[in-house]
Parts: sequence; C-alpha cells; structure tokens
Amino acid sequence: MFHERTGFDLAAALPDRRRLARSLFRAQRRPEETVTLLGEPVDLVRPEEVMHHIERWVRAGRKSVVANHNLHSLYLIRRDPALRRFFQRADLTQLDSTPLVWFGRLLGLSSRPFHRCTYLDWRDHFWSLANREAWRVMYVGGAPGVAERAAQRLSVRAPGATIAVQDGYFDMTPGSADNARVVAAVNDFQPNILFVGMGMPRQEAWIVDNIASLPCAVILSVGAAFDYEAGVQRAAPRWMGRLGLEWLFRLVVDPKRLFTRYCVEPWSLLGPALADLRAARRRRARRSTSRPA
Repeated sequence: MFHERTGFDLAAALPDRRRLARSLFRAQRRPEETVTLLGEPVDLVRPEEVMHHIERWVRAGRKSVVANHNLHSLYLIRRDPALRRFFQRADLTQLDSTPLVWFGRLLGLSSRPFHRCTYLDWRDHFWSLANREAWRVMYVGGAPGVAERAAQRLSVRAPGATIAVQDGYFDMTPGSADNARVVAAVNDFQPNILFVGMGMPRQEAWIVDNIASLPCAVILSVGAAFDYEAGVQRAAPRWMGRLGLEWLFRLVVDPKRLFTRYCVEPWSLLGPALADLRAARRRRARRSTSRPA
C-alpha cells in the first residue's frame, strides 16, 4: 500500500497488524484534515483533537508518533534524510507556526480552519489528562538537573501521573553503549507517553533511529518543553503566538543562536512558497470557470 500523503511505502515498512490499524485510523480522518504546505503534508488539527488522538492511541496501546512542522523543520527536511524519515513515520503532524497558518489561509487550501498547535498550546489539557488517566510519562532531553526540576513541578500539578526523566547529554550514536542504556531505561519504565526534547533535528533523528526498540507509547518531539516547565526558559506570552510574533520574542531573548533560523533560513523556502501561490491561483481559476453562468 503506497501512502499518498507521504509517498512512503507502508506495506514494505509495517507488519500486517500495525498496517491495518493505521489504515483504519486514516479511514476515520476527514479528507480536508490534511493538506500539503510548502511541499510537505500537515494535519489541520486543534489542540483538543491532538489530545483526542493521543488518548485513543494510549488506550489502544499503540506505538504512534506525533510530529510538528514549522519553518525551521521545512528548511531542514530538504537537507536531512533522518528528518525526512521521521516525518514519513509520523502518524500526526501538527502545524507549529502562526505565519504558516496565515499562509495556508491565503492559499485557501481547506475550508477547515487552520490552527497553530504545539506543546505550549495543549500542555494544560495534556497534564489534566495525564493526571486523570494515571499516565506514565517519560521525558528524554534537556541538561542534567533541568528535567528533574520540571518533573518535580509537574508531579505537584499532576499527582496522578508517574513521571520519569533522562537528560539529553548522552552519545545517541546507534549501537553505542550510552544509547543502549537510554533505550533500556525507556523500556524499563514502559511509558504511555514518551516526550523527546533534544532540539531539531537531533530529537527526530533519535526517535527514528530507535523507533523499533522503543516500547508501545505515543512518542512526541517537543523541543524545550521541560525547560519551560522547569523555568529555565521563558515562553513567549500566548498572545504573541496568536499574533505570529513568538519568533520575534525568541529572537530577542537568544539572538546569537536563532538569528540564522529566523532571518536567513526562511528565504530558502521562497521557491516552494511561490509554487504554492501559483497552484492556488490555478485552483481559483478552475473554480471560477466551472461556475454556471
């Protein structure tokens, strides 16, 4: 079975049981829920819908991957084969960029509303669910001590959840003793939810390199999620996210690290953006000529 959304040969990659589960899941999705933006597929889901899918997968005991696209990932995916493989494996790809939301609306890709969706948008809902459902949540990433501090704070907020952490400072080379130790720790803990926060594209490469050895959990790449929970990084006010200015907040806070990401990389996407605009113009022309006089 060739996956039209990703161009990935699922029949060759998935055992029969998992292939059936995924095909049934896709059959329940609305066609307008997935669109192609700047050449890559994204799912138009609201934060509460992401939680709905995660809750269903946890109850089914199904290994699933939740990804997110923004301008940085759309730049890197054209240069990093491991990142490409990660997005091909993803069961759900959130759109984590207000400017891309606006661009999608401009293109008229779907009658369904676009929503920016990322950890900071659904974390309150997530930890409420984790507390109520007594989920086992593990976070791999962050500097030594930071994830532990975040886990302590979150344990007060969600006492029904069981939280384990592993810092991201280890040799993630496939086959290394360090990497085997971390994978073994994840399997020993048997999480329902596995957050991986080691920065893009390192976190995605680790997930896709180790996916076969990881337990049946919902696996999410979440960047600095626990840095925010620990208070070592300050999240932009949510109103800035809604206005598409979160990138500016982050650039002001950390200009040395983020200047290239926010001020240089987006220019490389000009070609795909113009291709999307031309395709949108052709769609509008076809619609106008097909209308009865």
